[in-house]
Amino acid sequence: MLSIRPKVAELVFQLYGRPLHPELFQVFCTRTVDHGEYEARIDITSAGHIVAWRHQGITLTEVATGAHTPLPQKRRLLSYRLQGERNDQVDCRGGVRYLMGFQLEKVQPDIFWNYQNDLFQENDETEGMIYRFDSSGRLAIGAISYIHIDVRMRVLRVQAFHTFPDDYAIVKSQSIFELPQVADS
Repeated sequence: MLSIRPKVAELVFQLYGRPLHPELFQVFCTRTVDHGEYEARIDITSAGHIVAWRHQGITLTEVATGAHTPLPQKRRLLSYRLQGERNDQVDCRGGVRYLMGFQLEKVQPDIFWNYQNDLFQENDETEGMIYRFDSSGRLAIGAISYIHIDVRMRVLRVQAFHTFPDDYAIVKSQSIFELPQVADS
């Protein structure tokens, strides 16, 4: 299966209050988290990633993907083009909170290649996942996605780093899925 990234200008970042059909995406790497009160599935896809988080009947699905991916509009809570920098949050029923931030950086080629090399050399799969994509043919080295997963008692934090060699671009995002505050007895 060929694994090449779309152009960075075609990317969107969206949040849904529902699960999405997995057949909509080309998935290359998956990790699941089951932490008692919440569970999550994190996928590296051809254009970015998916995080499907669940807690007591609430499902939040974060998607970083291409704008041409046929995604539903029903129960879409956030939708942004992946441009510049953005932060937002969604407060859900039952006290669940979702916080997100992303940044798209276009850099000089030498800075890009140093960053990509560091990303591949310094990150392991014990606290996250990494996938190296095939070359697009224009450049000898393909893109890299690294996702760091921080599992805590009441919080799941997902940091994603996606490189786009054809555009000398780096997409960085951080998402926090918080359980409701515990009332003192």
